[in-house]
Amino acid sequence: MKPTSQQLRDMRRQSRVWPVELIGVSRSEWPVDGAVRLDVMRSRQFLVQIFPEADGILRLSVNRTEWNERQQRWRDDISWDDRQRLKREAGYGDRWAVEIYPADSDIVNVANMRHLWLLPSAPSFAWRTLSGTRPRAVLLDEVAA
Repeated sequence: MKPTSQQLRDMRRQSRVWPVELIGVSRSEWPVDGAVRLDVMRSRQFLVQIFPEADGILRLSVNRTEWNERQQRWRDDISWDDRQRLKREAGYGDRWAVEIYPADSDIVNVANMRHLWLLPSAPSFAWRTLSGTRPRAVLLDEVAA
């Protein structure tokens, strides 16, 4: 869906009202599409929706709030630093998160959106930095030893 010129002007004007950091969106403004959401947050540049998943996992769906005129789609380029910061601003800075890259046969790519799955605990393959030492990645098994 390509927004009209008027819609693009309205979106730009509305985005300037939002702060630089995420804040909660009033429940009355949440999408009504049947999906179960725990929270919806917005900033000047990003929309973050939080969905419950199985086994204590939460999904943060992140997208930009800007339309890319040249590409005729929502702006992408959500960096790793942006995703880490948004996870923190949403209140989950202490949680481990992963992104999923499915088999080709299971790809669903209908929007410029990134999904972070927040895990209830660190995965066994997680890297840690050792306190008091020169930063280096270590596996959790090494930390426990």
